[in-house]
Amino acid sequence: MIPFNKIYLTGNELDYIQQSHKEGNLSGDGTFTAKSSAWLEHQTGTQKALITHSCTAALEMAAILANIQPGDEVIMPSYTFVSTANAFVLRGGVPVFVDIREDTLNIDENLIEAAITSRTKAICPVHYAGVACEMDTIMAIAKKHNLLVIEDAAQGIMARYKGKALGAIGHIGCYSFHETKNIISGEGGAILINDAQFAARAEIIREKGTNRSQFYRGQVDKYTWQDVGSSYLPSEDIAAFLFAQLEQADYITERRMKKWQIYHDALEDLEKKGDLRRPIVPAQCQHNAHMYYILLDSLKQRTELIAKFKAQDIHPVFHYIPLHSAPAGRKFARAHGDMKNTNNLSERLLRLPLWVGLAEKQKEVLKVLGVLGLAGLYGLANLLDITLFKTFNGIALI
Repeated sequence: MIPFNKIYLTGNELDYIQQSHKEGNLSGDGTFTAKSSAWLEHQTGTQKALITHSCTAALEMAAILANIQPGDEVIMPSYTFVSTANAFVLRGGVPVFVDIREDTLNIDENLIEAAITSRTKAICPVHYAGVACEMDTIMAIAKKHNLLVIEDAAQGIMARYKGKALGAIGHIGCYSFHETKNIISGEGGAILINDAQFAARAEIIREKGTNRSQFYRGQVDKYTWQDVGSSYLPSEDIAAFLFAQLEQADYITERRMKKWQIYHDALEDLEKKGDLRRPIVPAQCQHNAHMYYILLDSLKQRTELIAKFKAQDIHPVFHYIPLHSAPAGRKFARAHGDMKNTNNLSERLLRLPLWVGLAEKQKEVLKVLGVLGLAGLYGLANLLDITLFKTFNGIALI
């Protein structure tokens, strides 16, 4: 069986967890939390990185830091995970969805300004597949209208835009270390504070609304309730697991990039034939091989292709159901303008298995795609039993 995702272990995760047990600080903010935060600050250039128990938690913290009040609007794409919107809805905010670009599937920066109203408080771009949004334009719009930019960089660790780390460009950034991401801790996340005005308050919000962090640093003689907040920090076990991954972030990214490039090179001819469309990565974007997806002609074609993959025990997946079409999206949010790209692309997108160690099994994925590309998707019985060629773009298929 070829799963869509398979976790990669560096070999140090359990050793570091055992070390954290010996230190006796399992509740969080111990040695490995500090090491992980320092690593992120060094790698991204952010002013402060705080480890959280999820990217959802980081987004919720961002909504509090942005002082979202009932009725305040936050502009974002509809083609994203529910947490992007939910974090603001929990504060009474109203997500305002705009359409995505046809090339990168990121928020269309040219549609943002028309969606701004007197209630707009922030813009929340989502870096889909670790490919950066057009951040120069977004930051310029935010500056012009005095808005905050909160980057949902859940998929963006180790990716860059014009040399700048994703998550460290806007006022606040949010990472995910869920097991489906490149760098993992099972569950986990981080909030990047790129604007100094939010740094002190972020610590308080993360620690249940108290100044406990200042107490542990010896800055105050007791800690008290200071602000709204919640328990957003992870256990030290999670931080220990995460640090083992962060230490090998370059290696993990390099390995994923090689698998991504194999797909990309092998599918070039199929794209030229019009059988599918490959991902588009603009020149100013350094992506991180978070995923490899293909765009097919229709929902029907995608459904049939998924069935053919599953017949071979290969498990690709599609992605988000657009939030503007969901029951909660219709209740708590609104769409601004035409969502034609969001509707169309979400039905045609298929994500292929991609993980460190995919190795020989990647050929089986390409075998299905290669046969389908040459024989067509319709009207052939026993399609997967047809052998048309021995190699495909230099990759042995049988």
